[in-house]
Amino acid sequence: MSALNSKQNNRAKSILAESWSIGWPMTLIMFFEFLIGLTDVYVAGKFGKEVQAAYGLAFQLYFVFIIIGIAFSVGSVSVISRLFTSRRQDEFRSSVNSSFFASAILGVCFTALGVIFSKNIIAALGIPEVLKGYATAFLTIYSVGFLFDYILLNTNGTLRACKMIKRSLWTMAIACAINIALDLTLPFYTPLKFKGIAVATVVSLSVGAVLNIIFVRKILRLTFELSKPIIKKILDISWPSGVLQVVWQLGVVAIFLILNALPKNNVEVMAAFTNGLRIESAIFLPAFAFNLANAVLVGNLLGGHKKEEAVHTGAVTAGLGVFLIVILTLVVLVNAKTIAPLLSDNALVVGECVKYIYISLAFEPFMAWGIILGGGLNGAGDTKSVMLIVCGTLWLIRIPLAFILGISIGMGAIGVWWAMNASIFIQAVLMSIRYFRRKWVHYATEVL
Repeated sequence: MSALNSKQNNRAKSILAESWSIGWPMTLIMFFEFLIGLTDVYVAGKFGKEVQAAYGLAFQLYFVFIIIGIAFSVGSVSVISRLFTSRRQDEFRSSVNSSFFASAILGVCFTALGVIFSKNIIAALGIPEVLKGYATAFLTIYSVGFLFDYILLNTNGTLRACKMIKRSLWTMAIACAINIALDLTLPFYTPLKFKGIAVATVVSLSVGAVLNIIFVRKILRLTFELSKPIIKKILDISWPSGVLQVVWQLGVVAIFLILNALPKNNVEVMAAFTNGLRIESAIFLPAFAFNLANAVLVGNLLGGHKKEEAVHTGAVTAGLGVFLIVILTLVVLVNAKTIAPLLSDNALVVGECVKYIYISLAFEPFMAWGIILGGGLNGAGDTKSVMLIVCGTLWLIRIPLAFILGISIGMGAIGVWWAMNASIFIQAVLMSIRYFRRKWVHYATEVL
């Protein structure tokens, strides 16, 4: 019995060590991205609540444009991580090459679309006139960086899938330093003013993309290649994730529009929501980091035909992520009234932001559990179930309930925040049911 217990303990330690080996670099990478976003919000706040609110809206639209890149990287990681631990090395190298050049092509297309249609997109949203000029300027400049962002997303995913995540960590550390340095200089010391926030992002993305190309050079054949079978496998896994990302970002925009429809203090509440999301993203760091780590861990294990270990590793990784989330949640809750004023000088914006923190953060552990288990499902290629669960809870629960509580019943922003909590809890429950039924283990074998 003692020998059995010792074996089980060693296995548990091994799983924890493996999860942590990818989880901590990803958490740092997410932290760097958080610092960039926090600095962006801080600098935008120095130019007034209108610029801060416009930045928040433009940044959500920015993500709508890079949705395809994010989704494509999900499919690429799923395929590359499994081929990396298999014996099919020719197919592995073909997958790296094909995913890279496909991402670059997509980046060029979306850069062109963003630059040309940014003004029309902002005009169609019906936001307050005072925000339109700022939001258009932000989105137009961000569009220039889409190509670099697509390449960065793809190469970061490749480095994770091939157990070279520390190289990705170095890239993001350097990009973060450049972005923050430019954030604190361009808007204040050049004629760019508030536009310098977006320019700083584009410059840092371009540097990061170049560094990652250097890092993946040993496994990337810089000869143009688009393998149809590989691209098909990636697209089969990617498209549900792409739909999910589009629907999710549109859902965030819908929340902004619901807040815009509030009978009073709508601009202040929108600015508070922007700030609250940035503060909340600090807690979200381990969740998203372990989501990406879980995709790699599960994918690598399935590629090595270790199905049961893949299931256990995914669950342990989710538990580890939740543990970290609980600690960070408590820290932010205790210091909410100190943190919120750092992002705005407007007393009403600060007060609404504190309310958002107190209400929303209570459900962060449920969010983390569902998100990280979803990462394991993504690594197995079971992205359709993740899409259905997230999109269903978003548009059947969050958005309608937010409108009912916030507008129809008249609870205002507080009603919107509780509607968001309800959808998070139900999403975590449904994700757990899907994961522990284990149908995705067989699906992974079929897809690859």
